Order: sequence, then C-alpha cells, then structure tokens
Amino acid sequence: MKRAAERGDEAESRRAVAPERLRERIFQRALNILAARPRSEAMLRERLLAKPWADATLVDECIAKLKQLGYVNDATFAESYANYRLTARPVGRQRLARELANKRVARQTIDRALDCAYEETSEEVLIDRAIAKRLRLHGRPTDRPSAKRLFDHLMRLGFGYDLIVRKLRELQAEVSDE
Repeated sequence: MKRAAERGDEAESRRAVAPERLRERIFQRALNILAARPRSEAMLRERLLAKPWADATLVDECIAKLKQLGYVNDATFAESYANYRLTARPVGRQRLARELANKRVARQTIDRALDCAYEETSEEVLIDRAIAKRLRLHGRPTDRPSAKRLFDHLMRLGFGYDLIVRKLRELQAEVSDE
C-alpha cells in the first residue's frame, strides 16, 4: 500500500514538472525559430503550435515573454522587412503590403511600416529604377505588345496603375521627342 502511494506521489510530481519542461521546450524552440530569421507574432505562434506536444496557453505565455524581452515585435519586424525589400529590389506599395499581409502582420502595422519605408524612398524613385533596369535588359518598348509587357512587369512589382500609366506616357513622350 505504501509503495502505491509513493508511486502516486511520484506520478503527480512528474505531472507538475512536465508543464515546466514543456514551457522551457517551447521557449527554446521559439528562440531557435527566431534565430533562423525574424518572424511576425502570428507566424511564430503558428510554427510553435504546429508541434503536437505544444500547448496553446504555454505558447501564449512564451510569446508574451518574448515580447517583453523585445524578440517579438510586429511593428519592428514590418519596418525592417519593408526597408530590406526596398533596398534589395524596387517594389511598389501594393506588393509590399501583400507580402506583409502574407506574413500575418496586422493591417494598421503594415500601413505604418509602409509609410515609414516610402517616406525615405518614394515610389516615384523606385519605379524609375525599375523602368531603367527593365530598359537596360530588354530595351525600349517599340510596339504595343512590348509596352504591355513593361506595364505588366510594373504591375507585378506592385506599383499603382495611375503611376505606371503616367511613367509610361513620359517614356513614350521621350521616345517621340528623339
């Protein structure tokens, strides 16, 4: 009888320790995920909950702790991602907003990050860079289909319709002046 009671106490103590070990395991996994590359809060939560042993309340505690330590911050993540993308390749506001939304960042946070990013470098400058690169690679559009390909390329980069049309008209005016 005494042995059964001891085994019961032992099992109870293991259950009491298990959540603490699980909490530590989740925290270590979160740090490993963030060490690989920065992620938004929602992306991190999704990755942590993908494991069958992960508990939602422990994951929430872990994310709260990471936020407190400054490792998880959607606003900082969105701003740094936007700045990185704009320095790597000229992209429009619409595409960058779509990419951040796919990374599960809140709409308000996206808008603030894009305002900051495009405050430093305007879309005008970026579309000019994109057009110049396209012209270096493919030459000036000489006919309607080549102009359409340039237009489609700029749309895929996420620039606005009105801005693209205005820039293509300016490009056409330059060609006709020569």
